[in-house]
Amino acid sequence: MSDTPLGILDLVPVSSGSTASDALRNSIDLAQRAERLGYARYWFAEHHLNPGVAGTSPAVVLALTAASTSTIRLGSGAVQLGHRTALSTVEEFGLIDALHPGRLDLGLGRSGGRPPAEKTTGPTATPAVAGRAPNGLLIPPRFSFEHLLGSPRVALQRKLLHLPGAEPQDYAEQIDDVLALLAGTYRSPEGVEAHAVPGEGADVNVWILGSSGGQSAEVAGARGLRFAANYHVSPATVLEAVDGYRSFFKPSEFLDEPYVSVSADVVVAEDDTTARELAAGYGLWVRSIRTAEGAIPFPTPQEARAHTWRGEDRELVRDRVDTQFVGSPGRVADQLEQLREATEADELLITTITHGHEDRVRSYELLAEEWRRRGHSGR
Repeated sequence: MSDTPLGILDLVPVSSGSTASDALRNSIDLAQRAERLGYARYWFAEHHLNPGVAGTSPAVVLALTAASTSTIRLGSGAVQLGHRTALSTVEEFGLIDALHPGRLDLGLGRSGGRPPAEKTTGPTATPAVAGRAPNGLLIPPRFSFEHLLGSPRVALQRKLLHLPGAEPQDYAEQIDDVLALLAGTYRSPEGVEAHAVPGEGADVNVWILGSSGGQSAEVAGARGLRFAANYHVSPATVLEAVDGYRSFFKPSEFLDEPYVSVSADVVVAEDDTTARELAAGYGLWVRSIRTAEGAIPFPTPQEARAHTWRGEDRELVRDRVDTQFVGSPGRVADQLEQLREATEADELLITTITHGHEDRVRSYELLAEEWRRRGHSGR
């Protein structure tokens, strides 16, 4: 069995009946506990116009968390480059690195108010058969984001995130600009140098996040960067994402070989019944995202059970609910081993949301204990 570290991806979830302030304090507390539990890294996502998610600015939350921890790696999962510039991103992370050197992962994504693209270009070396990977991992049917393209809320998000008339820079060019600014080698087409201070020379690991075998996988592979694939967001395309990245990979100054992290939604409790109760609000929460309403505050099990489901709503969330790993420590660890085997992941990135903060903390504690028992060192 290979030694596979576990990391944490935190959306800074707001539970029903609580506030964004509560969510931020809970996330900082969880990061401190994760450091003691031996988790390898702690990442923050970026989301906007979602009442149930307080993680709007990874750099700001990272700065707050870095001041409250000392050893755990911290990062973004991911900074949405669609509405940011390479310079602002490098300068923000350079500021944090100046006070907390050598601890940052700069995870970069293409999103910026646009639904994920479905088109893929990379090959899939391990195709699913009858909805399963060769080792039995569930690979559900592909979810279509087409209905989100005309969503008024998504259109409003783009309007509010982008300056009037602004168009996102080509993603590959933007990644090249980020790398050049970090390295101190940036030159404009006219030959003018630009030096980001702070930022230039920052001891930061650059990651690319992707949900398919398309541009993100190609950019990460061709530039020899680390790649994080999203089983928890797009379980149908995780195999083509990791296979695409590996097919495009070229050794670089950063890596000699491909390096992959894969995410999973997880809820762990002392027994399966308790875990299922804690996860009861997940489907309703995913529904709010998939209908383009914006993530609702995470409901209690009682609030979730009071919801009247329609058949089309259940289909809207089926792939996410079916691929959430819920149960006792042993059951969930078995599923994570299966995910690691199917994707050949070097690391696994765990995201857990429950209504109660202590239940979320306990889930991570139980998983860390079981993972160590199986011979994984964590870092």
